[in-house]
Amino acid sequence: MVLAEVRRGSRADRTRSELTQQTRIGDTLVRGLVRAQLALALRLSLLVLIGLGGLPWLFAIAPSLGRTTVLGVTLPWLLLGVVSFPFLIVVGWAYVRLAERNEQDFTDLVQRPER
Repeated sequence: MVLAEVRRGSRADRTRSELTQQTRIGDTLVRGLVRAQLALALRLSLLVLIGLGGLPWLFAIAPSLGRTTVLGVTLPWLLLGVVSFPFLIVVGWAYVRLAERNEQDFTDLVQRPER
């Protein structure tokens, strides 16, 4: 029986087909991933902008804080010259981790079996 051997394509197969053939549905799925990645990048960029860009404002508002010394180094130099690098490394690590999670969620969506 040939008809009994014909297998309906699974949802994951159809979704992969939509992606490879660049149909409207596949395009929408990819756009969703790109939007999620862009939103993540913008949120973390805002965090860096506030974290590092806010320091000059802080020292302008509280000049005595700018004159504070820690281990013989003024606080602005310590924060911008030393603390900023670990901060940027942590933000970069978080971006990579969250971007990979977005991609894994996208992959799970594409490969999810039909219910």
